Amino acid sequence: MLRGLFRRIDNALAARRGIDDELFDEMEELLVTGDVSIHTTMRIVGDLREAVRRERLRDAEAVRTHLRSELVALLLEGHRPFNWPASPPAIYLFVGVNGVGKTTSIAKMAHILKRRGKKVLLAAADTFRAAAIDQLEVWGQRVGVDVIRQKEGSDPAAVVYDAIQAARARRADAVLVDTAGRLHTKVNLMEELRKIHRVIERELGHPPEETILVLDATTGQNAVSQVRTFKDAVKVSGVLLAKLDGTAKGGIVLTIQEELKVPILLVGTGEKLDCLEEFDPRKFVAELFAEE
Repeated sequence: MLRGLFRRIDNALAARRGIDDELFDEMEELLVTGDVSIHTTMRIVGDLREAVRRERLRDAEAVRTHLRSELVALLLEGHRPFNWPASPPAIYLFVGVNGVGKTTSIAKMAHILKRRGKKVLLAAADTFRAAAIDQLEVWGQRVGVDVIRQKEGSDPAAVVYDAIQAARARRADAVLVDTAGRLHTKVNLMEELRKIHRVIERELGHPPEETILVLDATTGQNAVSQVRTFKDAVKVSGVLLAKLDGTAKGGIVLTIQEELKVPILLVGTGEKLDCLEEFDPRKFVAELFAEE
């Protein structure tokens, strides 16, 4: 993961007796190759250069310590905890392109909520593909929660309306809504999402508890363009970063938080149902520099 990148930065620091421009150039290269955007890289290295000058940092350990604190500060900007269900029914709208792990992430969330004693419903609002509805049904059976669905081609907003009524009737604590992610019909998709938002606000008198954009951490900078696309269409409240395990470079974490100003709320760290957790900036940075 990103840990390998910061181990290489550690090695670069250890290989030099002093702190020089060559070191900063190498750090810039390492960050960019780790999927940190140019903008965020320049901020990190620029702040570090200024700290070295201002605080007269002379050795690798001092630079390393400052870099850690700088990254924590960067990730804490705009960070907030996930909004867990308070006043039922809490509606969680999951958006994102196909293939990022959206449906699996919904299943993980349902599993966590159920373990906490919450009654959960799933809403199959990706009616564009019959396979998407069937996939959510399979996950619902595995987790042990009901799925509200209609036939393929139905109005997704109507599915969400049905799910809200079912949640009221069954006294469910939370409804997790799966949506389509077909960016090749971008205009239709975004209008569909806006309509779902309007239905939720009309029925509940407020927006969804969270509108969660699910991103695949392994896609790197491609995920940045997805954030911009969905932010333009719906009020994305936060990001769930899926597949943040062995194959992800992970620099996207820094870019999303610093450049796009969207909080990372949850991270998927494996394939099992338990492998979903709240994003903790301090823990994340500590693990970046941890030894094997």
